[in-house]
Amino acid sequence: MKKLFEIKRFIFYLWLGLPFVLLWAWHDITSFEATFLQALLNNFWRVIYIIVVNFIFFEYVVSFVLRKKQSIVFNILLCIVSLFVFMIIWSYGLYVWRSLGVALHIYTPLGPRSEIKTLLASQMAFSAGSIFFFGIIRHIYNFIKLKQAEQQLRIEKQAAELNYLRAQTNPHFLFNTLNNIYSLARDKSDLAPESILRLSKILRFMLYETGGEYISIEQELKIIDDYIALEKLRYDDSLRVNFKNDIEDMKQALPPLLLIPLVENAFKHGVSETRDQPFVDILLSVNKRHLTFVVKNSSETYVEENVKENIGLSNLRRQLELLYTDYDLSLQQGGSVFTATLKINLASHV
Repeated sequence: MKKLFEIKRFIFYLWLGLPFVLLWAWHDITSFEATFLQALLNNFWRVIYIIVVNFIFFEYVVSFVLRKKQSIVFNILLCIVSLFVFMIIWSYGLYVWRSLGVALHIYTPLGPRSEIKTLLASQMAFSAGSIFFFGIIRHIYNFIKLKQAEQQLRIEKQAAELNYLRAQTNPHFLFNTLNNIYSLARDKSDLAPESILRLSKILRFMLYETGGEYISIEQELKIIDDYIALEKLRYDDSLRVNFKNDIEDMKQALPPLLLIPLVENAFKHGVSETRDQPFVDILLSVNKRHLTFVVKNSSETYVEENVKENIGLSNLRRQLELLYTDYDLSLQQGGSVFTATLKINLASHV
C-alpha cells in the first residue's frame, strides 16, 4: 500500500515538472534567444534531476525531520544539516547532470561560455526556484487532500451514526408492535391472527424495502396505513383516526421510516394513555418540495414544560440533523391535545 502511495506521489511530481519546464523554457527563450526546441530539451533534461531530488527531499527528508520529536534544538540542527547537504546536491549535482547532458548532446549550452562558478550560480538559481515551486504546490495539494479526507471522514461518520439510529428505531418500532399483538393474544382476541398477518407485511416491508437510502412517499404512506390498521385492532369503536394527505407527487423520495416515529408516538404515549374519547388526526402535505407532517392525538392533561422526547422522537430529531439543513420539528401540549409538527424542505438534503 505504501509503495502504491509513493508511486502516486512521484507521478504528482512528474506532473508538476511540466509547468516548471515551460516556465524555464520561456525564460531561456527570452534571455538567450534560444529556439523553443533547444529550451524545451534543456529544461526537460534538467527537470528530470530536479524532480528526483525534490521528491527525495520533500517526501523523505522533510518527513523524517518532522517526525523527530527529541528536542527543538535537535530538530533545528537536523534541519540545517539536511539543507546544507541538499544545497550541495542541488547546485553541484545539477551542474554535473548538466555536463552529462552536454556530453550526450542532449543539453545545448546557451549564451556565452561561462566559468564554473557562474554555471554553479545559474544551476543554484534553477534549483532554488524548483524548491519554492514544488514546495508551495505540494503544500497546497496536501492541504486540499487533507480537507477532502476530513470531509470523507465526516460523511462516513454521519452515515454510520444514521445507520445506528435507524438500527435503534426499527427494533424499537417492532417491540412496540409486538406488545400490541401480545395484548390481543393475552385477551384471546379473534383479531390476533389478523394482527400477526399485518405485522408480517410490515416486517416484509422493513426487510426488503427500507435497505436503500430512499423510498417513495407512496411507500411511506403504505407503511403508515398498515401500522394504523394494526393499532386500531387493539381499540374499540371509541378510537377515532383521521389520516389525510395532500401530495403533488407520490414518487418523491424520502428516507425510509422517517415519519413513522411521530405516528407511533401518538398511539403509544397518547391514545393508550387516554381514558375518554381517544383520537389521532394526521395530515401529510408535500408541495413544491416542502413537506409538512402534523400529528395530533388525545392525551391526559399536563403542563407544557413536562413535554419530554422519548427515544423515538430523539432519534428522529438526530436523523433530521444528519439528513437536512432546513427542517423544523416542534412538539406542543395544549390541554388534552398533543401536537407534533414536522416541516422539511426536501431540497435541503445534505
